[in-house]
Amino acid sequence: MASDPLYLTTAVEAVVRAGDVQMAHFGRDIRVDKKGTIDLVTEVDLAVERDFRELIADRFPDHQILGEELGGATGKGAPAGPCWLFDPIDGTTNYAHGVPIFCASLALEIDGVPEVAAVYDPNRRELFTAERGGGAFLNGAPIRVSSAQRLVDALLVTGFPYDVHTRVDEIVGLFAAFIGQARAVRRLGSAAIDLCWVAAGRLDGFWESELNAWDIAAGALLVAEAGGAVSGIDGAPFTSRGGHVLASNGVIHEAMLDVIVRFRQGVTPFRGSRGEAAR
Repeated sequence: MASDPLYLTTAVEAVVRAGDVQMAHFGRDIRVDKKGTIDLVTEVDLAVERDFRELIADRFPDHQILGEELGGATGKGAPAGPCWLFDPIDGTTNYAHGVPIFCASLALEIDGVPEVAAVYDPNRRELFTAERGGGAFLNGAPIRVSSAQRLVDALLVTGFPYDVHTRVDEIVGLFAAFIGQARAVRRLGSAAIDLCWVAAGRLDGFWESELNAWDIAAGALLVAEAGGAVSGIDGAPFTSRGGHVLASNGVIHEAMLDVIVRFRQGVTPFRGSRGEAAR
């Protein structure tokens, strides 16, 4: 567990403050700019991240920060020492369109090892927290991953990358491969919420590529502390800076990896694979 209890206290304070700001402006006329063809940023994203940076500078002046909007902690790998990974609004596209599925996501890594996670969903007033080795919690109550045994009994979730327009066949093809195996597949528009809901047992598995560390660092720790499995979508050990993630209740992890491998090999695992019929 994190040695300093102020770490988790700070993480909780930061994401709840972020959620309050998000809700104060949600549904109102706010400035929305484009970082890419379909990648949006709002004035609220920027305001929340600036506020967070001020908090950390005051409380932990020697800590580094990697945030979605204002950067920091450059380099491919994790820096030495403490580094906060912050997404001021995970689900900005939803937020900008008035869709109430978004959150603030924050993790603290020390020498690249995740120590603390906090994700706050202000629409449902749900605060997800975890400390390494200390379990995962929702509003203070322990949470666990689901007990689904087979893909055909599983509710999965995924997201699409911002370059989906140039990779439609690949992205939608893998989506279809999972639809052919699982009970159902959802797309919510917030990787952090996706991971939190896997941790809470509401969803059984999640996969996505082309992600940033601030998208998945907190959620991955939550899934692991809730008893789930987390890896890259290639089955390699998970790293927040690896750009992709596969998270599950653990029981169906190998089956999900098998769907990905077969799809990439050109063997589409629809009805009949593993002796299971899709519903």
